[in-house]
Amino acid sequence: MMNFLVKTLANAGALGVAIWLLEDITLTGESTGKKALTLILVALVFGLVNVLVKPVVKLLTLPLFILTLGLITLVVNALMLLLTSWLAEQFNLSFHVEGFWTAVLGGLIISVVSWALNVVLPDSD
Repeated sequence: MMNFLVKTLANAGALGVAIWLLEDITLTGESTGKKALTLILVALVFGLVNVLVKPVVKLLTLPLFILTLGLITLVVNALMLLLTSWLAEQFNLSFHVEGFWTAVLGGLIISVVSWALNVVLPDSD
Protein backbone atom coordinates (compact mmCIF):
# COMPACT_ATOMS: atom_id res chain seq x y z
CA MET A 1 0.00 0.00 0.00
CA MET A 2 2.84 2.37 0.85
CA ASN A 3 4.47 1.63 -2.52
CA PHE A 4 1.23 2.58 -4.30
CA LEU A 5 1.05 5.88 -2.41
CA VAL A 6 4.69 6.68 -3.16
CA LYS A 7 4.22 5.93 -6.88
CA THR A 8 1.07 8.07 -6.99
CA LEU A 9 2.80 10.98 -5.26
CA ALA A 10 5.78 10.64 -7.62
CA ASN A 11 3.39 10.68 -10.61
CA ALA A 12 1.61 13.74 -9.20
CA GLY A 13 4.92 15.52 -8.68
CA ALA A 14 6.10 14.66 -12.18
CA LEU A 15 2.80 15.80 -13.71
CA GLY A 16 3.03 18.99 -11.67
CA VAL A 17 6.50 19.74 -13.05
CA ALA A 18 5.30 19.13 -16.62
CA ILE A 19 2.31 21.43 -16.05
CA TRP A 20 4.62 24.08 -14.61
CA LEU A 21 7.14 23.87 -17.48
CA LEU A 22 4.81 23.51 -20.47
CA GLU A 23 2.05 26.02 -21.11
CA ASP A 24 0.15 23.59 -23.37
CA ILE A 25 -0.39 21.14 -20.51
CA THR A 26 -3.02 22.73 -18.32
CA LEU A 27 -4.60 22.04 -14.96
CA THR A 28 -7.33 24.45 -13.92
CA GLY A 29 -9.30 24.80 -10.76
CA GLU A 30 -11.04 27.32 -8.55
CA SER A 31 -8.64 26.96 -5.62
CA THR A 32 -5.29 25.46 -4.79
CA GLY A 33 -6.98 22.64 -2.90
CA LYS A 34 -9.13 21.70 -5.89
CA LYS A 35 -6.08 21.84 -8.17
CA ALA A 36 -4.16 19.56 -5.80
CA LEU A 37 -7.05 17.08 -5.63
CA THR A 38 -7.38 17.14 -9.42
CA LEU A 39 -3.63 16.57 -9.77
CA ILE A 40 -3.80 13.53 -7.45
CA LEU A 41 -6.78 12.13 -9.38
CA VAL A 42 -5.01 12.68 -12.71
CA ALA A 43 -1.93 10.95 -11.25
CA LEU A 44 -4.12 7.97 -10.35
CA VAL A 45 -5.55 7.86 -13.89
CA PHE A 46 -2.03 8.18 -15.32
CA GLY A 47 -0.82 5.35 -13.10
CA LEU A 48 -3.71 3.11 -14.17
CA VAL A 49 -3.06 3.87 -17.83
CA ASN A 50 0.61 2.99 -17.36
CA VAL A 51 -0.22 -0.25 -15.54
CA LEU A 52 -3.05 -1.47 -17.77
CA VAL A 53 -2.52 -0.06 -21.26
CA LYS A 54 1.21 0.59 -21.62
CA PRO A 55 2.35 -3.08 -21.38
CA VAL A 56 -0.09 -4.07 -24.13
CA VAL A 57 1.08 -1.24 -26.38
CA LYS A 58 4.72 -2.13 -25.71
CA LEU A 59 4.06 -5.75 -26.60
CA LEU A 60 2.27 -4.83 -29.82
CA THR A 61 5.06 -2.45 -30.84
CA LEU A 62 7.94 -4.74 -29.85
CA PRO A 63 9.41 -4.82 -33.39
CA LEU A 64 9.48 -1.00 -33.40
CA PHE A 65 11.25 -1.01 -30.02
CA ILE A 66 13.94 -3.23 -31.48
CA LEU A 67 14.15 -1.31 -34.76
CA THR A 68 14.40 2.13 -33.10
CA LEU A 69 16.58 0.93 -30.21
CA GLY A 70 13.91 2.02 -27.73
CA LEU A 71 13.29 5.53 -29.04
CA ILE A 72 9.67 4.58 -29.75
CA THR A 73 9.29 4.77 -25.95
CA LEU A 74 8.96 8.56 -26.33
CA VAL A 75 6.00 8.06 -28.66
CA VAL A 76 4.40 5.46 -26.37
CA ASN A 77 4.80 7.78 -23.35
CA ALA A 78 3.24 10.63 -25.35
CA LEU A 79 0.29 8.44 -26.31
CA MET A 80 -0.19 7.42 -22.66
CA LEU A 81 -0.21 11.10 -21.66
CA LEU A 82 -2.74 11.91 -24.41
CA LEU A 83 -4.91 8.99 -23.28
CA THR A 84 -4.72 10.29 -19.71
CA SER A 85 -5.81 13.73 -20.96
CA TRP A 86 -8.76 12.20 -22.81
CA LEU A 87 -9.79 10.10 -19.79
CA ALA A 88 -9.49 13.15 -17.54
CA GLU A 89 -11.95 14.96 -19.80
CA GLN A 90 -14.33 12.00 -19.59
CA PHE A 91 -14.21 12.18 -15.77
CA ASN A 92 -14.61 16.00 -15.81
CA LEU A 93 -11.11 16.58 -14.45
CA SER A 94 -9.65 19.88 -15.56
CA PHE A 95 -6.44 18.47 -17.08
CA HIS A 96 -5.60 18.85 -20.77
CA VAL A 97 -2.65 18.19 -23.05
CA GLU A 98 -2.70 20.22 -26.28
CA GLY A 99 -1.08 18.38 -29.17
CA PHE A 100 1.17 15.42 -29.85
CA TRP A 101 4.53 17.21 -29.62
CA THR A 102 3.58 18.76 -26.31
CA ALA A 103 2.73 15.24 -25.13
CA VAL A 104 6.14 13.97 -26.31
CA LEU A 105 7.96 16.69 -24.38
CA GLY A 106 5.63 16.25 -21.40
CA GLY A 107 6.19 12.49 -21.42
CA LEU A 108 9.93 13.05 -21.42
CA ILE A 109 9.71 15.49 -18.50
CA ILE A 110 7.39 13.17 -16.56
CA SER A 111 9.71 10.19 -17.13
CA VAL A 112 12.80 12.04 -15.90
CA VAL A 113 11.11 13.64 -12.88
CA SER A 114 9.29 10.43 -11.93
CA TRP A 115 12.55 8.49 -12.11
CA ALA A 116 14.30 11.08 -9.92
CA LEU A 117 11.48 11.09 -7.36
CA ASN A 118 11.40 7.29 -7.22
CA VAL A 119 15.15 7.29 -6.52
CA VAL A 120 14.69 9.74 -3.63
CA LEU A 121 11.43 8.43 -2.16
CA PRO A 122 11.34 5.14 -0.24
CA ASP A 123 10.13 2.08 -2.12
CA SER A 124 8.96 -0.41 0.50
CA ASP A 125 5.63 -1.95 1.48
